[in-house]
Amino acid sequence: MNKRPISVTVLSLVFIAAGATGLVYHLQDLHLKDLKPQHPFQYEVIWISLVRLLAVIGGICMFLGRNWARWLCLAWLGFHVILSAFHPLGELVFHVVIFIAIAILLLRRDAGEYFQPAGS
Repeated sequence: MNKRPISVTVLSLVFIAAGATGLVYHLQDLHLKDLKPQHPFQYEVIWISLVRLLAVIGGICMFLGRNWARWLCLAWLGFHVILSAFHPLGELVFHVVIFIAIAILLLRRDAGEYFQPAGS
């Protein structure tokens, strides 16, 4: 396996932390006794939690060198850019800047080499 760049290590930990923090925060709003199968989309906290779980999975697998995980993390962040388009302009700008910075770090040559299978 190629040596993991510090940027990938830091970003992996950031995605894990962001996903886990959001997961804990949003799961506090979930009351399983109130869930009714007739209204599966009534409790958006479930869907939000699944999205947060994707960040944790992406961060862990990116740390382990899985190429698909860096694309998952970029897609996760891109999803947040799209969502922030419906919020105040400052939030959209913030997410776009973060997306560009993280994309640059994850798509650099050293990161690309890390995500290549060993021996290729």
